[in-house]
Amino acid sequence: MADPISSPAGVPPQPLHALILDGRGGARELTGEQIMQWHPSDGVLWLHFDYTEPGTEQWLRENAGLSDLIADALLTENTRPRATQIDDGLLLTLRGVNLNPGADPEDMVSVRVWATRDRIISTRKRKLLSVTGLAEQCRNGNGPCDVADLLVSLSEGLVERMGGVVEEIEEELSALELDLLEQQHSALRQSLAALRRQTITLRRYFGPQREAYNQMQSDRLSWIPPEQRMRLREISDRLLRHIEDLDMIRERAAMAQDELVSQISDQLNQRMYILSLIAAIFLPLGFLTGLLGVNVSGIPGADYPNAFLLFSTALAILVALQIWLFRRRRWL
Repeated sequence: MADPISSPAGVPPQPLHALILDGRGGARELTGEQIMQWHPSDGVLWLHFDYTEPGTEQWLRENAGLSDLIADALLTENTRPRATQIDDGLLLTLRGVNLNPGADPEDMVSVRVWATRDRIISTRKRKLLSVTGLAEQCRNGNGPCDVADLLVSLSEGLVERMGGVVEEIEEELSALELDLLEQQHSALRQSLAALRRQTITLRRYFGPQREAYNQMQSDRLSWIPPEQRMRLREISDRLLRHIEDLDMIRERAAMAQDELVSQISDQLNQRMYILSLIAAIFLPLGFLTGLLGVNVSGIPGADYPNAFLLFSTALAILVALQIWLFRRRRWL
């Protein structure tokens, strides 16, 4: 069993969430003083910190009973999803899609977790709705009952929100594909490129997160029962489906981009073809007018009053013959 928290330096900075689970889905809030008096016999303790708040780093390093390795992991800024067993504890780093107002979903938010049989300490820098929602469930009496249940519920919330974002991306791609068929939109190329970047960024973190869930299943932690391992397996399978959907979306976006480039190329070739036909029609006309326009003596018809009319008529006949020839050869 975990040791009670003790601190010669006094009360820790107030966490974002400081809860004791009652084992029946409910929880009660703790003050800083009560946190210092906690004992494993009181129930599962969950402390969730914003590690950028003043005093948090010092308390985690000096007064939370954590090793330097675990404290460093809870305070590091650049993270990738992973799960590492340390003795009978689990060091976990997960990421969730960023659903905060005005944020891009692919700018994923990380949560760092140290979990033992009786205690969870988690940290974040930016707000993660999955953690906030889980804390509210605990306060409302329909949350997890123990540490394993809490970790699995957190994982379910993260993957569920990932699925919603993947569905939105797929709907956006379908709309872009429809625009591609119905009209030539000048912003289509940029929209498709942005969508591909979004799927690549999400895919970058979805893969390692699935490996973290698989590692949680395989770790022989005494406080994760078989039923929770089954739930983790289901979460891993759902995340795999999201990864496959992202791969399919990326391929569809690439095909849509290729189709857009092909359409633009066809339009350009058609316009160049028309310009070439126009140049071919006016080439002999320009030659004849240039030849007869030289300022030298001996030009035919210079002294004949109807010479210009006859020359214009001849040019019109020449244009008609060219058009007939182009149509006959199916150039026009």
